[in-house]
Amino acid sequence: MILAKSTQLSLLSWRRFHSATCFYFSNHHHCRKIDIHSKVSGQVDRCLFNATFHSQSSWLRQLAERDSGPRGRRLFSLSAAGIVNSAPVSVQPYLRLMRLDKPIGTWLLYLPCTWSIGLAADPGCLPDLAMLTLFGTGALVMRGAGCTINDMWDKDFDKKVSRTASRPIASGKISQLQALTFLGVQLTAALGVLLCLNYYSIALGAASLSLVVTYPLMKRITYWPQLVLGLTFNWGALLGWSAVMGSCDWSICLPLYFSGVMWTLIYDTIYAHQDKADDVLVGVKSTALRFQEQTKLWLSGFTVAMLGGLVLTGINAQQTLPYYGAVSVVALHLVHQTYTLDINKPEDCWKKFVSNRNLGLLLFLGIVVGNLWKK
Repeated sequence: MILAKSTQLSLLSWRRFHSATCFYFSNHHHCRKIDIHSKVSGQVDRCLFNATFHSQSSWLRQLAERDSGPRGRRLFSLSAAGIVNSAPVSVQPYLRLMRLDKPIGTWLLYLPCTWSIGLAADPGCLPDLAMLTLFGTGALVMRGAGCTINDMWDKDFDKKVSRTASRPIASGKISQLQALTFLGVQLTAALGVLLCLNYYSIALGAASLSLVVTYPLMKRITYWPQLVLGLTFNWGALLGWSAVMGSCDWSICLPLYFSGVMWTLIYDTIYAHQDKADDVLVGVKSTALRFQEQTKLWLSGFTVAMLGGLVLTGINAQQTLPYYGAVSVVALHLVHQTYTLDINKPEDCWKKFVSNRNLGLLLFLGIVVGNLWKK
């Protein structure tokens, strides 16, 4: 009974700081989920009697790992969400506005840059690490700026959709003026990154700003906003090469850019299937609504186009066997992704969407090893 009362106090203390958290207890080798909101008082005692623990000390250790620090501070985590949750309360809405707690978008923006930088490296050499770091910083900042612009445009739509109603602007945690000021800070930081590049790249990078600003409007006027997102997100396929070489070799950059656009059409159409019911209700458009039950056929077509662009890129860049091996594995990934996709299960769509980060990293690895293979 003493252990039970002590556990109740610890759980109530946890609820104070983490209102949406659930614990998992082992019950005859099955996981049982207990919602703290509704089951703290009466069911903790029953759970303690029914659950199977290895020992009292292991249970206390598990509780201590989840509990707050000595002054009510949450224990620091190196995950993106953990970093955001550990930040000062006043700062957290701004970090969530730039989606720092959801880094998948930053990865998908950054990876085409790495492909281009890798392809531009001298034969037998690794990509420029300083350039990769600079573009990583730029991707983080520009993705944040794009999300801020998107949420400023979509605040009225976001309020009507359960998945987006808690976003900082839609929920009122950040005002439009505060968001605009924060956007100015992010764009200033992005300009600082851009000014580190050569003049050709500065002009090329500045040209993408119109796409960044207008993309959020596309879902109001066309069923192809994913195409505009692809044009925006893959600009780094052009910029990475020019940053290293001083200008674009269009025989390499254009097919790489085209492949990236096709890739975005694949993963963002999958992503859009999560929100298609809400999109119909609020009146916005997407390729998911355009393709509907023919989605897999369209994705197959985009896959063929993407692979064709990658093969042409490799030929023009005089790539070697490891590159084509990576492209082959990318092909297998895309085929499996499309074949097993269930467009009516949001959790499956999310899983498939997130897996594209690994696809992009695999292609980058193929580019690097293929370049080292060159004489």
